[in-house]
Amino acid sequence: MGERRLDQIHIRGLLLRCIVGIRDWERRDRQTVKISITLFADLRTPGQSDQIEDTVDYVAVKKRVVAVVEDSSFFLIERLAERIAETCLEHPRVEQVRVRLEKPGALRFARTVCIDIVRGRVVRPGGGA
Repeated sequence: MGERRLDQIHIRGLLLRCIVGIRDWERRDRQTVKISITLFADLRTPGQSDQIEDTVDYVAVKKRVVAVVEDSSFFLIERLAERIAETCLEHPRVEQVRVRLEKPGALRFARTVCIDIVRGRVVRPGGGA
């Protein structure tokens, strides 16, 4: 039997403000970051049941991400993206997450700087997550 493909839920273009960067002004002034998230999960059961408890509550995930980002103060966008991924993976139905994080205005003459990471649940020996 082939590998099971996971379904996807996209949250695109979330604009938030936070402290991120290494320069003095970046440590002092909040900057806008643009976040797009893809949540990978098995959506077959909620597709049949039509029940919120069977799916990923993306409103709840978004609220957690907003709280984490707005309260954060990281030096690197890599660390901020990692923290967003960790937050998404806290939801028990999310098996994998892709986080695209953009920092508009980070480079002169460039529209944005963007990183894209993919993280999944860590499977520990013995089958536990």
